[in-house]
Amino acid sequence: MGQASNLPHLIMSRTLFISDLHLSPDLPRVTQGFLSYLKQAQGATALYVLGDLFEAWVGDDNLDDYNVAVINAFRTLSDSGTRLFFVHGNRDFLLGEGFTQATGGTLLPDSQAIDAEGEHLLVMHGDQLCTSDEKYMAFRAQSRDPAWQQMMLEKPLDQRLMIANMWRMQSKAINSNKPENIMDVTPEDVVRVMQDAGVKTLLHGHTHRPDVHALEVAGQTARRMVLGDWREDSGEAITGIADAQGLRLETWHF
Repeated sequence: MGQASNLPHLIMSRTLFISDLHLSPDLPRVTQGFLSYLKQAQGATALYVLGDLFEAWVGDDNLDDYNVAVINAFRTLSDSGTRLFFVHGNRDFLLGEGFTQATGGTLLPDSQAIDAEGEHLLVMHGDQLCTSDEKYMAFRAQSRDPAWQQMMLEKPLDQRLMIANMWRMQSKAINSNKPENIMDVTPEDVVRVMQDAGVKTLLHGHTHRPDVHALEVAGQTARRMVLGDWREDSGEAITGIADAQGLRLETWHF
C-alpha cells in the first residue's frame, strides 16, 4: 500500500484523496490527525474528499464550534491554492453548497471521472456499488431525493440531530447482523460503472476495506483502489496520492 509517510511532498506536483474520516467531537485523535493532514496538504494541486467526512451532517446551518473549525481548516487549505473537491457519502448526504462555498471547495456528483497528475480515474464514495444490500439501497434512493432532503432540512436543527443519532444507532445494530459480503461492492456493478466511464482505475471509500483489486474491464487490465477509514484506536488511515510516481495508497499516521 505504499510506505508510511508523515512528510509533506514538497517538490513534485501531487493530488490527494481521503475518505471516511467520520469527524466528530467524540474522536479527538482523528480530529487532530485530520487537522495535521490538511497542514501537510498545502502545496498539493488538489484534495478530493470522497464521502463520510463527518459522522453525521444534518445541514449547512449546523455551525457549532466544531464544524466551524473544520470549515476554517479547509478554507485555509483552499486559500493556499489547493483545489478542494467533495463527494457525498452515506453519512453526509445533506452536505450542500453552503458548506462547499465556505470552504472554497466544489461539490462533485456521486461519481466523477477526473484526471489527476496524468492518471485518468473514476472517483466516488462507493456506497452505490453495494447493490446486494437492498435495504440500504432503498434508504440511499430516498435520502438522495431532493424533495425528501428539503423536508428534512425544514425540520428544526435539534430534531435533525436527534434523527441522525437514531440513524447511527440503528445502522450499527443492523450492520452487526449483515453478512460481510452484502456490505461490500458488487463486482458486476464495479465493472459496469468503470466501463461506462471509460476508465481503468476506480478509487473509492465506504467499505473500510483498503486494498488494491486487480480486475478486467472491456478486455483490459484494470484496478479498483479502496481508501481506508480513519482509526481512532490505531491512529492511522489509508489515503491516496497521485504524483509523478503514479497513483497509489499510502498510510497516514496521526
